[in-house]
Amino acid sequence: MSPSMDRKMAIISSALDRIRKPGRLTLGIELPLDNDWSPAGEAKRRADGRPGGVPDLARHAELVRKVDAGGFAAVWMRDVPVFDSVRMGDAGSVYDVFTHLGFLAGITRNVALGTAAVVLPIRHPMMIAKAAASADALSGGRLILGVASGDRPVEYPLLGLDFESRGERFREAVAYMRAAWTPGGLPIGDGTREPTLDLLPRPAQPTIPLVVAGRAQQSEPWIAQNMDGRFVYPGDIMRLAAQAAAWRAARGSEGAFISAFHLDLADDPDEAATPHRFGARMGRNRFLDHLEALRRVGVDHMAVLLRRSVRPVDEVLDELAAEILPALDAPSPAVVQAA
Repeated sequence: MSPSMDRKMAIISSALDRIRKPGRLTLGIELPLDNDWSPAGEAKRRADGRPGGVPDLARHAELVRKVDAGGFAAVWMRDVPVFDSVRMGDAGSVYDVFTHLGFLAGITRNVALGTAAVVLPIRHPMMIAKAAASADALSGGRLILGVASGDRPVEYPLLGLDFESRGERFREAVAYMRAAWTPGGLPIGDGTREPTLDLLPRPAQPTIPLVVAGRAQQSEPWIAQNMDGRFVYPGDIMRLAAQAAAWRAARGSEGAFISAFHLDLADDPDEAATPHRFGARMGRNRFLDHLEALRRVGVDHMAVLLRRSVRPVDEVLDELAAEILPALDAPSPAVVQAA
């Protein structure tokens, strides 16, 4: 197959196909790639003089390249415009989300680039649409745009924006972006478009997939009709099963159901799980058991955060790539039987 044909096939497919594999569960990595929430990471943070909640980004590019080369399906980043050290205490990945996407587009070749999630109502939708289309074009169609209405107390009053109307503004932004990414002119209000105006570049994908994080102040029917995927908070199997079932009932086989897990991977592959908030410490065999349980209840993709990792992050990435990803790539019994 010629390189031009390879590129054509890549462009016409959706970035969701990088994380959504029928009958399987795919694994992604959530940024930042540090272990600041471990005792050793906390000690290093203090020695570096970094405030609590500000990650160690010294090896950021190197570790992202390792994720990309290791066969993971996606990297995910959060949108944290302002560091609120008192009420939130978490700076996310520090970098502006769209600048960060452009950088990652340049240093990766394989992974989907996901946001979890861009806060739509605090930005003009034209600027979001242009920035997202630019990141998609630069990455060759690898952007999955996770979106949200935002819940950080400081952001809306700091920008002079009304917090209570964020749900309506979220819906308006989604409609605007969908229109702006397709030919026919720029949306100018009242459902009309000006054909002499265009927003360039055009995304590499036919349209950029939108994944809602949480509910964004929207009804379940609206989410099912307007979103290409759901990104839900980490939870127990029963809750994730109910959420995945509701999504499947609304969307059928379309779309992607995504969650996250805060993993501290033990040296002993058979170490039993010791739960902590949003995840657990466990050995890789128990982690595989957990992922299989998630696959059975309908989870398509799991974003793993390693900030609690006691072991070095690169060591854990190597083990996940060598031992977990090949096991996940094996077809489930149901897929084998169907074939």
